Amino acid sequence: MSISQKYGRTLHFPFSPGTTSDDRINYNYWQDISRINTVIHTEKLDGENNCLSRYGVFARSHVAPTTSPWTANLREKWQHIRRDLGEYELFLENVYAIHSIRYCQLPSHYFVFAVREGQRWLSWEETTFLAAFFDFPIVPVIRTINGIPSRETFESDFLALVKQPGMYHTQDNVSGQQCSMEGIVTRNINEYGVAEFQQNVFKYVRAGHVKTDEHWTKNWKRAPLKHESNVDDKRK
Repeated sequence: MSISQKYGRTLHFPFSPGTTSDDRINYNYWQDISRINTVIHTEKLDGENNCLSRYGVFARSHVAPTTSPWTANLREKWQHIRRDLGEYELFLENVYAIHSIRYCQLPSHYFVFAVREGQRWLSWEETTFLAAFFDFPIVPVIRTINGIPSRETFESDFLALVKQPGMYHTQDNVSGQQCSMEGIVTRNINEYGVAEFQQNVFKYVRAGHVKTDEHWTKNWKRAPLKHESNVDDKRK
């Protein structure tokens, strides 16, 4: 039995090419988007989904806290804030370990993208405030859209955005060449209920993104921060 509820499954846009057999697609996304007054596009970072709650630091499963080596520093940070979390659950991208994308200008290893309190997901304003309160940056915001345009305009603008490099200078970890961001997560800027998650959060992932294999966890490398750009990758 899980200690807490894990992060919901984010459905793909129908025009997202990076789906796998485990992914699900929101074919009715435009009906959902049309009900929302303001959405934001945030960069989907290539990391691990971690949750910080009063019970511990969790990866995808919430059956028990994670003990992975690439969360060791995050677990130390959690020790300092755990008594202040209360009912808040902070969800963040952990890019401490390099996956398929190498970020050359990382200011941090951890970026908050959502906060849950009980049966509601907090608004982006509240999420940003709490991230700062607990001394975490938020994931890069690419664009805020006030008033939803036509579907054709929305999709064409979206596809132009996702072709751009990521905020932190993205490189393909295999070829070493500059690459586009992994994808975009679009969400309602306002709060919404946990039961309405899939009608308020959507994602796009580029095709052929994953370059890691089953041996990734045995040979992982720490991602250097931007002030360490001249330092060779280190294994923690």
